[in-house]
Amino acid sequence: MTEPSRLRDPVMIAAFEGWNDAGDAATAAVEHLSLTWDAKPLTELDPEGFYDFQVTRPTVKLVDGVTRTVEWPTTRLTVCRPTGADRDIILVHGIEPNFRWRAFCQELLDVVMQQQVETVIGLGALLADVPHTRPIQVTGSAADEATAQRLGLITSRYEGPTGIAGVFQDSCVRAGIPAVSFWASVPHYVSQAPSPKATLALLHRVEEMLDIEVPLGALPEQAAEWETEVSQIAADDEEISEYIRALEEREEADEPLKMQSGEALAAEFERYLRRRGPRPGGGR
Repeated sequence: MTEPSRLRDPVMIAAFEGWNDAGDAATAAVEHLSLTWDAKPLTELDPEGFYDFQVTRPTVKLVDGVTRTVEWPTTRLTVCRPTGADRDIILVHGIEPNFRWRAFCQELLDVVMQQQVETVIGLGALLADVPHTRPIQVTGSAADEATAQRLGLITSRYEGPTGIAGVFQDSCVRAGIPAVSFWASVPHYVSQAPSPKATLALLHRVEEMLDIEVPLGALPEQAAEWETEVSQIAADDEEISEYIRALEEREEADEPLKMQSGEALAAEFERYLRRRGPRPGGGR
């Protein structure tokens, strides 16, 4: 493990490839943060005891077109210091392990304890019966009711099989580490990666949680293009179009708009402006 300099009140953001990552939306969010915030390597887990290499195979790459090197599938941790932030961020780009989940979570918890991580934010994405034409629903859970209310989480009522993201969050809570999870709902009829609209929704949640600006780059345009392309494809199939209309109608009936108080809206707008800061020339 690399021995980094002492981190400033670090927060950990984790996403895992596989069952927890419909449309690659969650891991794409972590990759976006890594590139945007110029993340540096921190450590990685030894994959030997966690992965079936016949399922998740290592890859061979050429170095300088001559030397071959083997890259093993594993979970990597990086650290970054966002501009204007008063804390550091540890990013976890993981792969759901095939074996020894409790030991896997313990190794991540060891890093959490060593680096004195204050909060763990888990990102995930799931397939759902939702229309691509509506804002992406983000459900989640928090360690306490006050945090859930502050973040406006739509509490998930799911009961059933879980993935490594859910197991890791539970491990954090049991160890006394505040942990929050955000799950984006990806339309099941357009589940192929990438899903930029879902990635964008997760990044908005990260921004709200950290109360700092997350540069979005070209993601808003990519999300708009994705929605347009899906709509064009659906328009050529009457059966799919009717199905999407039914989803839209059901969502409108089941999820009425929840009106926030003027005070809450004003507070959120002030946080938004503070994150963005003044723009050159006085514009926003």
